[in-house]
Amino acid sequence: MNYKEKIDGQMVAAAKAKDKIVLSALRMMKTALHNREIDLKRELTDAEFLQALSGMVKQRKDSIDQFRAGNRMDLVEKEEAELKVIQAFLPQQLSPEEIAQEIAKAIEEAGAAGVKDMGKVMKILMPKLTGRADGKMLGEMVKAKLSA
Repeated sequence: MNYKEKIDGQMVAAAKAKDKIVLSALRMMKTALHNREIDLKRELTDAEFLQALSGMVKQRKDSIDQFRAGNRMDLVEKEEAELKVIQAFLPQQLSPEEIAQEIAKAIEEAGAAGVKDMGKVMKILMPKLTGRADGKMLGEMVKAKLSA
């Protein structure tokens, strides 16, 4: 089953259950993915699908931080609910230990010697870990590893 069928199926289930928050989040996801397909003038690959979802997750996390800073707990709850719906479509997140192993492999593969080689390492890591690890956290871990 491809992601479109999965989203459509969950939209039907949410509509029947009268779950407005989940339905709204699924509609938002479907629209964003459809717009991405229009931009590319073709269907999304699995990697592009995961990339798009990762971008949506990042947006939600940034929004949650901003709304918390502005003391808008009503909007924080809405964004967190949407975040859960989006994350349900992402693969299992890697543990910090698994991420550290992947970083070590990528550093060795890139022949990275210091922080100046961070771009090379990230270029190797991101295609492998998109959707399975937070990019911001990944960048911080790589920088820490290369700084040591």
